[in-house]
Amino acid sequence: MKKRFQIFVEGDADKKFLSDYYHHLFSENAPKNCITHTGELSNEKTGGYRKLLDEANLLNMRSNIANGGVNLVIFDADEDFETRRKELLAYKEEYGVEFELFLLPNNKDAGELENLLENIINPNNRPIFDCWENYEQELVKLDIPGRTPPPLTTPAKKTKIYGYLEALLGESKSQKKMIKEAERKYENPLHWNLDAEYLKPLKEFLEMHLG
Repeated sequence: MKKRFQIFVEGDADKKFLSDYYHHLFSENAPKNCITHTGELSNEKTGGYRKLLDEANLLNMRSNIANGGVNLVIFDADEDFETRRKELLAYKEEYGVEFELFLLPNNKDAGELENLLENIINPNNRPIFDCWENYEQELVKLDIPGRTPPPLTTPAKKTKIYGYLEALLGESKSQKKMIKEAERKYENPLHWNLDAEYLKPLKEFLEMHLG
């Protein structure tokens, strides 16, 4: 039997990925409301790492620990892994809460969920990203009159993942819907490899604290 737990993530994209990965890893659905983004308990549509300190989240963490549970915080490292890690761990003492921390993509490097996703695609689909990277390389070479300053802006990593799925999925509304962050099917082996070596740190983290 799994421990009582609460997983806090930053947004819907992270929530859907962790829900699918939990199912893949433990062969069961995560209990209802045990994976939430940081704005969810305050009835906000979006989250973010700073919203971990919303009173609803702090109360939830304290209550969970008091009832013998474990809190897991799985956030993006963003531009600086060590800075984000130190900042979040400082919250534990400052606000009197307990949680275990994992920073995406791999708990050691700067980055975010999209970096992880790029590393767990079905290898057969790698040519899609090769084309995208060629596009980015060519984009920065362009000089568009009136565009100041050059170079042109490279599309965000989120756009790259959208483009990857859009290339693979069909034209129907139901297929287009599966491109959206909250609707993706990460257990579809034609698109994703949830047994990829890149996921080993996250796998070990979840098994250690939830097994």
